[in-house]
Amino acid sequence: MKWLSIKAYILKEFIELFRTRLIMMVYLMPSMIVLLFGYGIRMDVSHARVLIIDNDQSKYSKELISKFEHSQYFNARLTQMAEDDALREIKRAKTDAIIIIPSSFEKHLLHGQKSELAVFVDAAFPTRATTIESYIQGAVFSAANEAISSIGMKQKGMIVLNTRTLFNQAMRDEDAIIPGLIGLVLLVAPAILTALLIVREKEKGTIFNFYASPLSKGEFLLAKLLPVFLLHSINIFILLLWALYLFEVPFRGSFMLYWLSSELYIMISLSIGMLISVITKKQIVAVVLTVTVTILPGFLYSGMLMPISSMQGESYIEAHMFPVMYYNHILYDTFLIGQGLDSSKIILYLAILVGFLLLFFTSGVLLLKKEMK
Repeated sequence: MKWLSIKAYILKEFIELFRTRLIMMVYLMPSMIVLLFGYGIRMDVSHARVLIIDNDQSKYSKELISKFEHSQYFNARLTQMAEDDALREIKRAKTDAIIIIPSSFEKHLLHGQKSELAVFVDAAFPTRATTIESYIQGAVFSAANEAISSIGMKQKGMIVLNTRTLFNQAMRDEDAIIPGLIGLVLLVAPAILTALLIVREKEKGTIFNFYASPLSKGEFLLAKLLPVFLLHSINIFILLLWALYLFEVPFRGSFMLYWLSSELYIMISLSIGMLISVITKKQIVAVVLTVTVTILPGFLYSGMLMPISSMQGESYIEAHMFPVMYYNHILYDTFLIGQGLDSSKIILYLAILVGFLLLFFTSGVLLLKKEMK
């Protein structure tokens, strides 16, 4: 190893990063992504606009309506408009759901007969519609159980669910989103910065200094990646502080596992950017290609917005082709579960991440040519 030459290249890279002010991108971009998306992405539904048409005007229908009026999940509005007019309200996006209580609601309830409520939900966004539908069902079932108890009707064969939520007991969006955002940030930011390193020298012509130097391809790439690696390693702790103290995400696992897996993941991200920088000739092409192969998988196949277990067919296979899925699984374990290395899956995923690193870095070394075409 030619340490003096490598040291000179590392010093040159630090000076270049400070001179071009790319050093600002190292710390500004990750924090901005976490803050913007951390506060902006919401999976739950609150204050859903519900239009209630009460055709019964009875004691029990009013008790049902009160369940919606005194809930933080609904902004309920009672009306006597016709059904067609109410449907036009939902078409105009002025309401999210319509509940129609039939005129025989109390009568059927007192006689123990089946009573059907009409519910119309705006399903333009299916996930939101499913959540609103679940909230409506919960409110209706709660009112029905209270009505049955007040009547004194025997509840033979009734099943009572005693549900406990694990790992995210408060069902907070922050606990689900922030660890996934850390995985996205540590994939995108280092890769974009690294993608500019070699291709920028190609555009400027300074790559000829490498052609004439005694450095091997591996030593040259090491000297290029090490400064960015050291700078982005600090982001591991900055993002952890945002998660713990700003978003109040719990941390139940091993800090050492979080730190080591994050360092490994940053090296993978750097190798992806380096590989793209080697095969491209223009900086704009390198940036666009890096954004395509990092941001899209980071959102779609990381498990942050959609569980990997719910994917099927090609999407399930594609999710396992990107390192972000494996790293995010480790992140969710360290933040929410705390099983750590006692889990064989964690050990397997660490080994797979090492495989990704060897694949990307070796490919970059092989594709880099130390000669002028």
